[in-house]
Amino acid sequence: MGIEVVVEGLTKSFGMQTIWKDVTLTLPEGEISVLLGPSGTGKTVFLKSLIGLIKPEKGRVLVNGVDMVNAPDRKVYKTRRLFGLMFQDGALFGSMNLYDNIAFPLREHTGKSEEEIRRIVLDRMDRVGLAGDEKKLPGEISGGMRKRAGLARALVMDPEIILCDEPDSGLDPVRTAYLSQLLIDLNAQLDTTMLIVTHNIEIASTVPDNMGMLFRRDLVAFGPRELLLTSEDEVVRQFLAGDPHGPIGMSEEKDAATLERERAHGAAVRTLPVIPEQLAPSPGLPPRQAVWRRMDRVMRMLPDLPPAARDAIVSRHFPGVKE
Repeated sequence: MGIEVVVEGLTKSFGMQTIWKDVTLTLPEGEISVLLGPSGTGKTVFLKSLIGLIKPEKGRVLVNGVDMVNAPDRKVYKTRRLFGLMFQDGALFGSMNLYDNIAFPLREHTGKSEEEIRRIVLDRMDRVGLAGDEKKLPGEISGGMRKRAGLARALVMDPEIILCDEPDSGLDPVRTAYLSQLLIDLNAQLDTTMLIVTHNIEIASTVPDNMGMLFRRDLVAFGPRELLLTSEDEVVRQFLAGDPHGPIGMSEEKDAATLERERAHGAAVRTLPVIPEQLAPSPGLPPRQAVWRRMDRVMRMLPDLPPAARDAIVSRHFPGVKE
């Protein structure tokens, strides 16, 4: 089963530029979470901070009792093995075939025999739909296949936490739908904690148990998916609706004068669509254990949620029942 990741007061700057400040959230064990935000809000920097590749100036990231920000390097390196990272571009070695690319972490970081490595690699390739493609080079396959190869490589070390950096980038809607289902299916089989960074609203609205959003150097919100999908926050509504009217502009944010002009002319963010059903595992796979843990957790926090989110959760889990 996946493990919990606790982020407390995380702040990161490069020189005089603050990327984000005082970010606090918890990735619940075994659940799928999504982090949204316009380009340039530091989502990839946040992922790298979780595994200790980038050191924030303030705050903590607690993983299995180890602070990935402040602990000695030897503890950070050891704890990093609990993570599997799916890079945005797959990060495959062009001169290696898919088998050797996926086997690379096992050969580099373990003392496993080639026979055992072969068993693991073929299993992970089969899980992501790449069985039979072992000898192909990255340049000979589609972008979607490269994404899946990167995901298979992230899985070979049996991680308890999987981080996916924009897994949908460069994919058409059909391949994105396949990838969304694959992530749900892997969670059902492995029960790992997952964090997905994405711009894709389809993934964000149908895959995760939890959603968060970064904007203007702050974490706008983080919580059950219903919290953001029913949010009254102007930034969240604009982003989810894909509306040009609102605080988000071509750069990260619009200035106050532009916003006032839009409001004066009656521009408003469109009404959000009905909350879509969360994807279920493919037929023949076990149910996601995270669903039951999440239900227990969310029901305990129900009184503290906004009415719209509360109603959406109650209607989903207890259809026909009114508060």
